[in-house]
Amino acid sequence: MLAAMGWLAVGLVLTFGGAEAFVRAAASIAARLGVPALIIGLTIVAWGTSAPELVVSTIAAWNDQGGIAVGNVVGSNIFNVAAILGLAALVYPMRVHVQLIRLDIPIMIGVSMLLAALLLDGAVSRFDAAIFLVGMAAYTIFAFRSGAAHPPPEVEQEFAQGNPPAHRHLALDAALFVGGLLMLVGGSRALVTGAVSIAQSLGVSETVIGLTIVAAGTSLPELATSTVAAIRKQPDIAVGNVVGSNIFNILGILGIAGLVAPMSAPDLSRIDLGAMLAFAVLLFPLARSGFVVKRWEGAVLLAGYGLYLWLMWPTA
Repeated sequence: MLAAMGWLAVGLVLTFGGAEAFVRAAASIAARLGVPALIIGLTIVAWGTSAPELVVSTIAAWNDQGGIAVGNVVGSNIFNVAAILGLAALVYPMRVHVQLIRLDIPIMIGVSMLLAALLLDGAVSRFDAAIFLVGMAAYTIFAFRSGAAHPPPEVEQEFAQGNPPAHRHLALDAALFVGGLLMLVGGSRALVTGAVSIAQSLGVSETVIGLTIVAAGTSLPELATSTVAAIRKQPDIAVGNVVGSNIFNILGILGIAGLVAPMSAPDLSRIDLGAMLAFAVLLFPLARSGFVVKRWEGAVLLAGYGLYLWLMWPTA
């Protein structure tokens, strides 16, 4: 068990550091190419903070550990809305831009419903993965062609201040990009190794470990990004990062991992899928009520996550 905890700790450090380097490099390169700050925040930064989930789930799928691969995505989406946004709202009430309410949050709800429907048989086939990737391509094209390409000046300025700045030298971007990917791969391997060992030691399924320890660990970049944004009073970044990450987790990560290898997660329960859907749907009225996620609503989200953990662990 001690060795497993060591692998887990090393994996968390490397995946977090790798994701940070990768996001900074990708955002800097995009800024050099003239991509609007809001697009960078909703796509590159949001997807970049999901890089740990992508690498962990892909490696787990390749190793025929579908419980970890799928559980990681479902658990991360639950953790992102309930724990990360809940904590961020406690730090600073989350003002939500109208575009997120009209477009991105409904899309997040829609893809969550799609995932729940496709997981009724407890597996993600290559055909399912192809559907996700087509959806990812459509969403990306839509994001670039929608009003996000010409956002209100105040929102664009907020994202410009919150996104990682462009570096002075392209060579630094390249080094951070490659180095971040290498750290992500190495850290994800260590994280999966430690998680599987812990699951075996505790006598619980890989799916449960994926839904909890792995999901929370791979969501550390989102936690850091949204918490820092809340402290800096940049709520659009905090909410946009979570919503964009959740969309990418389902469409991009399960799409790529599912093409690498079909994934089976028979231990994934209706409680897990129900919690993912419930938190996604709940975010809509919370965000629409005054266009602000208030502190007490953040407390409700955190309490809901605690209830989910209490309900889920006994089923292991």
